[in-house]
Amino acid sequence: MNLILFIHILSATAWIGGSLFLFALGIFLRDKNAQGDVYGHIGPIYGYFETFWLLSLLATGTTMFFHFGIGDVMLYAPDSTLAQEMTHKLYAVGLISFLTIIHMSIAFKVHKKDRSKGQHIIMRGSSLLIFILNIVILWHAIGVRSSL
Repeated sequence: MNLILFIHILSATAWIGGSLFLFALGIFLRDKNAQGDVYGHIGPIYGYFETFWLLSLLATGTTMFFHFGIGDVMLYAPDSTLAQEMTHKLYAVGLISFLTIIHMSIAFKVHKKDRSKGQHIIMRGSSLLIFILNIVILWHAIGVRSSL
């Protein structure tokens, strides 16, 4: 199980690190042409990279969830700290997965094309929410680990 935990932490590092990097690019790279060039080149690579790590997180997280009997804790001790932290984490993971699917669907659809105003708002909004949810999930992951 240590290998699964290691892969989970490695996956989280890659997922959150990549998200932080692109989020920072969006903030600090002010030149819209340069921003378009950078995102145009690294966007597709990043999309595949992040998809791999997200799937790895989901697989290793699910494995640990069942191995450690966390579902039983959530069912039989729903008021426990572990159950509460895991519930919050699972909601955030579900939301971040949903937002990632939406974000990537639009990103691949409009790659190297002009986005509509609605697509632009959805892309920016989902990026911001994914960034925030990464921090929320990390916070609750620490809570889960502390409860074990």
